[in-house]
Amino acid sequence: MADPIFFNKSKSYSVAEIVDLVACDISCDTGHDLILDDVCALKSAKPNQLSFLDNIKYKNDFLETEAGACFVSPALAKFAPDNVICLISDSPYKAYALAAQLFYPDVFPKGDISDKSNIGKSSIIGKGSYIGNNVEIGENVVIGENVWIEANTVIGSGVKIGNNCHIDSNVTISHSIIDEHVRIYAGAKIGQDGFGFAMDLAGHVKVPQLGRVIIGSHVEIGANTTIDRGAGPDTVIGQGTWIDNLVQIGHNVEIGRGCVIVAQVGISGSTKIEDYVAIGGQVGIAGHLNIGMGARIGAQAGVIGDLDGGQEYLGSPAMPKRQFFKQVAALNRLIKKKKRD
Repeated sequence: MADPIFFNKSKSYSVAEIVDLVACDISCDTGHDLILDDVCALKSAKPNQLSFLDNIKYKNDFLETEAGACFVSPALAKFAPDNVICLISDSPYKAYALAAQLFYPDVFPKGDISDKSNIGKSSIIGKGSYIGNNVEIGENVVIGENVWIEANTVIGSGVKIGNNCHIDSNVTISHSIIDEHVRIYAGAKIGQDGFGFAMDLAGHVKVPQLGRVIIGSHVEIGANTTIDRGAGPDTVIGQGTWIDNLVQIGHNVEIGRGCVIVAQVGISGSTKIEDYVAIGGQVGIAGHLNIGMGARIGAQAGVIGDLDGGQEYLGSPAMPKRQFFKQVAALNRLIKKKKRD
């Protein structure tokens, strides 16, 4: 159960309402009127709470749960105890996420502009937007409707931010055009100079970074992530891409739609990542590469060459998953042989 000091629950829902709002099926003819007061993990859930099972690893928790209702896949519903109403979904975790949003929706503050903010006279703030304390907004900025900008954030001159965006505290944005429904978490830095210079024995020479950052709609950018603006071409983040905390994206990088990039990934300049690529934590990707559509790169992989789409990759240098495990097995055999010798 969420701590009420930090999280505000909206209201209770009947099982019938959950089934209707989340679009799942119920496993029995009774129980539609059961009132669910909250969401909770299987282990600690009570009869008036809703939970989920998405991994067979937690089968024992499911067998022992006291939850009143539970999202579960058709294959795992057979393990349900008698006291649990099964809400059948092919994607139980997604169904749970949608239900949890019902119980704990984002609470948008009443549209207001703090008198402690500093906004350029030529900038436009859309209807219903909230600007927090000590926010700095430069000249010729355009901010859409129902945008929420939290305290101490700095928006540079000329930036455009679409409707229904939420920008946390201590964010810095410059040289950027941001579409609608974008969430940027605390401490992110977007649009600063890319790391571009000409090397010379007499001293490195900075190359002016003359591009922008273009961010599509429904993008999430994690805390303390940095996205450099382009050197001439733009740095582009595609629609629906979600980026975790502490990710570094270099200048001129192009990221397609629906990608997922996990914490501490570093992507060097001018690399192109096509649609629906998933990149695990601490992956390093060299510059000027192409990562094909639907590629999946495992944690801590080092990518130094182009990768074809639709495959899984592991290791450093990154290679197809099957090849990686063959090499690991071969190395283990060599070690065992050496010990025997």
